[in-house]
Amino acid sequence: MNAKTSLMPALMMALAIIILGGCGVRGLPSENPPIHPNPNMDTQEKMKPFRKSEFFADGLAMRIPVAGTVARGGLRENSIYYTGVSKTGDTVKVMPVDITMELLQRGQQRYNIYCAPCHSRVGDGKGIVVERGAQGGYLVPATNLHEPRLLSAPDGHLYTVISNGIRNMSGYKHQISVADRWAIVAYVRALQRAQHASLADVPENVRKELIKQ
Repeated sequence: MNAKTSLMPALMMALAIIILGGCGVRGLPSENPPIHPNPNMDTQEKMKPFRKSEFFADGLAMRIPVAGTVARGGLRENSIYYTGVSKTGDTVKVMPVDITMELLQRGQQRYNIYCAPCHSRVGDGKGIVVERGAQGGYLVPATNLHEPRLLSAPDGHLYTVISNGIRNMSGYKHQISVADRWAIVAYVRALQRAQHASLADVPENVRKELIKQ
C-alpha cells in the first residue's frame, strides 16, 4: 500500500466530519451575518415612500410631481367618455360608446352585482336591501329607475350618478371601471325600454303571437 492510498481513509473521514458538522448546526442561531452573493438584490439604491433622503434638501424621499405631468395611462383626453360631461359642463345626452349585445350582457352582469341589491333586477327600487330594511324597522329607499324623470334623463346623468353617487347612494368609481359604468347605463336603458315597450318595439315575427295572446 503506497502513501497515497493510505491517506484516502483519513481524507474521507475528515470530509464526513465536515459535512455532518455542517448539517448538525443548520438552523441554530449565529452571530455571523447571512451570506449575500449579490447584495444589490436585497439593498438596492432606491427611495421608498416615507423614507428619509440625504439627496434632497428637505430630506423627503417622496417628491411632488412636476406641474403638468400625467401618469402613464392617465391622460384621458376624451373627457366625455371619462366624465359623462361635455366641455360646456352639460351632461351628455347620448353615451359615447356603441351599443352591442356584448356591451349589454356585460352591463347586465355588472348591474346585477352592484345595482340590483338596492334597485332590484328589474330596476323598480325594491331590491333585497330595501326589503330587509323595511323588515328590520328602518327603510333604505332606492330610486325606481322607471320614474319619468329618469326615463328622460341624459345618459351622462346616469353615468355621473354611478361614478359619484347621489343623496344616500355612494359612488362606485373605485369599484366599477369606466367601460363597465357605460355598460351599466346601456343595460339600464334596456331595462327601461323593456318596461315601457310598445307593440312597435317587438319584432314583426313575434308580434302576431302577442296579438293572439
